[in-house]
Amino acid sequence: SGEAYRGDPRSVGRPSPATEVRIAGADGEPLPEGAVGELWLRGQSLVRGYWRDEPAGAAAFQDGWFRTGDLATVCEGRVRIVDRIKDMVVRGGENVYCVEVEAVLHDHPDVADAAVLGVPHPVLGEEVAAVVRPRAGATVTAEELREYVGGKLAAFKVPAHVLLRDEPIPRNPTGKILKRVLRETLRSA
Repeated sequence: SGEAYRGDPRSVGRPSPATEVRIAGADGEPLPEGAVGELWLRGQSLVRGYWRDEPAGAAAFQDGWFRTGDLATVCEGRVRIVDRIKDMVVRGGENVYCVEVEAVLHDHPDVADAAVLGVPHPVLGEEVAAVVRPRAGATVTAEELREYVGGKLAAFKVPAHVLLRDEPIPRNPTGKILKRVLRETLRSA
């Protein structure tokens, strides 16, 4: 309801009584309340696999649980989606949620739009990168944005690479950022 949303706007709500929720660690074991892990669902109303795609079904469905691919947490019975697993950067063993860094960049007064993604790194595995579209007339630099993020988040979350561009951040028709396109853009920059 609207009242429930106003009370906890980051929540996607409580699970239905017919659905079990598990926040699972990388090993599939349940995590304690408040911890961030993969959202797993189980219940009679859920499908048991993907139609005509057994390999994808085998990866997503385990012991009756559906692995959503969403990073989430449960607080006071409410589910909060943090990010997509594919949108999490693992930098030297530290998890960086792209949406968290994007939110900080969007708070900067000179930023019109931003996308954060992981790029390969020979030692750390992945490194944090950002593609930023400044507001019209803004003169913000990549270093200023790195300092801004560093003032609000842990050092390992600060983008090592910041690409400033005047073009809009590429999105699909539903508004989802096309990170594969941005990875190509970063490779060729």
